[in-house]
Amino acid sequence: MKLTPFSWALCASAVISLSACAQTPAAPAPADAVEVSLTRLECGTGITNDVGRFSDTFAMQGVKIPFVFSCYLIKHGNEYMLWDTGHALTAGAVAPKVSLVDLLAQVQIKPEQIKFVGISHYHADHTGQMASFPQATLLIGPGDWANVTSAKPVGANPAFFAPWISGGSKLETVPLDKDVFGDGTVVMLTTPGHTPGHHSVLVRLKEKGNVLITGDLSHFHENYESNGVPSFNTSRAETLASLDRFKKLAAQLKATVILQHDARDVGKLPVFPAAAK
Repeated sequence: MKLTPFSWALCASAVISLSACAQTPAAPAPADAVEVSLTRLECGTGITNDVGRFSDTFAMQGVKIPFVFSCYLIKHGNEYMLWDTGHALTAGAVAPKVSLVDLLAQVQIKPEQIKFVGISHYHADHTGQMASFPQATLLIGPGDWANVTSAKPVGANPAFFAPWISGGSKLETVPLDKDVFGDGTVVMLTTPGHTPGHHSVLVRLKEKGNVLITGDLSHFHENYESNGVPSFNTSRAETLASLDRFKKLAAQLKATVILQHDARDVGKLPVFPAAAK
């Protein structure tokens, strides 16, 4: 049975495996598709981290590499999507020096112009400034949303999600893949394992080509290349399946892969406020 992200409705997720439901990416955008651009935003103050911390096989312990906090602005015609929102301004030493709202103001975008906030997963370094965009529809995996709204959330700060928990802001849980704008140019990809509802994102650009952004599927190139799995992931098996899928997509699409936390990938996109197109 051949499946695409446009036939997810036919998949009963309770009985069909991730690999069966996630084999073929969205079709390429038509030649006359609206203009899409991708801008990297600095969403935290970088630190140095231990690569071994992100592998449960104790690989590369003591190897220290710069660790950054990235989020992204995706422009689709006259509509905008944020991919992750980084640390809160109250996060201490790792807090961003400039808020997302102020960064967007530098490119003449107001918070109310953000149509979607797509969240890779619920951790604080990816959700800290969400509440600045209550007019946006939140896109989040259902497993992650279940944790955020549980009696005792693990690894998530419900305060960041307050506009959506209250019911005052629009919410869409994304169980599998989601073609965000309906034309194949921006696709949330289900890659569970780091958290139950973790997603990565595919952005198709006319000039740069296909770009795959990991979320926290992998944190460093060393972990990505060796299929390293952090001991704090919610599922080792799902992480490995997601890595397998992601790498096959990257090869099939000849995509530029961006690891959101690896400082060596910052240069794969233009320096803010410039955007890749």
